[in-house]
Amino acid sequence: MTTSTSPKTRYLLALGVSVGTVLFLLLGIGALGIVGDGDRDAVYLAAPAVGLLVALVTRFRAPGMALALAAAALVTVLAGGWSVGLVATDQVSASLVDVVMLTGMYAALFAFAAWLFRRTPAA
Repeated sequence: MTTSTSPKTRYLLALGVSVGTVLFLLLGIGALGIVGDGDRDAVYLAAPAVGLLVALVTRFRAPGMALALAAAALVTVLAGGWSVGLVATDQVSASLVDVVMLTGMYAALFAFAAWLFRRTPAA
């Protein structure tokens, strides 16, 4: 981003990436599944829940949103670790590579949104 963009524009871009990531995660869980069939994908919903909780506590200000999205990325990685454990112990029939790659993609998107908020000046 250049310095000619306003803080409001930067905030809205970061917010758009955040909301888009959550919607993409919901689509991935609902339509495709991450950890095979069933309700095991629900553990990934902890990431947007933690992100929303932190965002509420920090009053949706840019520095707090950066923290919220970083927390969502961390929770996504933790959910992925749990899911890899299920796949590795043959409790779920899913591809280990798919679980790792999808977890990494969602965590990277949350981390990217956190980075965008970090670059947004505090109002």
